[in-house]
Amino acid sequence: MVAACTVPGSDILIRNVGVNPTRTGIIDVLTSMGADISLLSPREQAGEPVADIRIRYRRLHAATVQGDSIPRSIDEIPVIALPRQRRRGRRSSKTRPSSGKRVGPHRDHCNRASEDGAVVSERPDGLEISGRERLNGATCESHGDHRIAMSLAVAGLTATGQTVVRDAEWIETSFPGFERMLRQSAY
Repeated sequence: MVAACTVPGSDILIRNVGVNPTRTGIIDVLTSMGADISLLSPREQAGEPVADIRIRYRRLHAATVQGDSIPRSIDEIPVIALPRQRRRGRRSSKTRPSSGKRVGPHRDHCNRASEDGAVVSERPDGLEISGRERLNGATCESHGDHRIAMSLAVAGLTATGQTVVRDAEWIETSFPGFERMLRQSAY
């Protein structure tokens, strides 16, 4: 979804996606930034809501992620940071977890985004991201975190120059076939 939101000309359909409201935080966050996301053919399978999701590229704007969107998208926070780096406008995007909770292992992701050319500040109340239209390619470390490895790979799709993600094998723990699917989707 994030790749489609950030790569110009994208139009992707993902079929048979669980859309239980406790797991759709990423859709809400992307939509709050102006993403073109449609839930098609909503239905129920095995007692759970399911839909096909269509995502089309659209330039995004800044947004603040807070409240119940945080726990509903906690595993996606690293990849959600990508469109918040590559968005139009001068406003900064912010992530503000409730009750002083941390939003996960984001210090390394902040450092990587800064290498890309975005300005990411870690604050006591969350993250603040001031983006730019084009990120720079870089060699980066996943630090054994599959979420960060995937977000870095997606960032590389639109970066100027080459992006190399070290320790990318961690992706296979949560999304077998991710690299193949990303390559197919990108071309």
